[in-house]
Amino acid sequence: QVHLVESGGGLVQAGGSMRLSCAASGISFSIAAMGWYRQAPGKQREMVAIITSGVSTTYADSVKGRFTISRDNANNKGYLQINSLKPEDPAVYYCNVYSLIRSLGYWGQGTQVTVSS
Repeated sequence: QVHLVESGGGLVQAGGSMRLSCAASGISFSIAAMGWYRQAPGKQREMVAIITSGVSTTYADSVKGRFTISRDNANNKGYLQINSLKPEDPAVYYCNVYSLIRSLGYWGQGTQVTVSS
């Protein structure tokens, strides 16, 4: 059974930094694509960043230059480094892992990011 657990969210001041983590189990993580998505109240879930198994990355325009996605295949973990937090960044951030073998994507339960002014 695939299990994804996000951590690292919380309350940070505007302009601050934080790192989100995603721990994966039950999946061949090293050959899976991994992404971070976010959903703010009243809005649709949106892609924030994606990293392929080949370590190619894609970012939403709104986070380019501020967010960095990375992965540690040896420990089945993914990360999202968030810098220069802006008032538009608060949301529930979700980890997604897409299995190429199963052609299925899996979601974590999400972690809340809140920005104080």
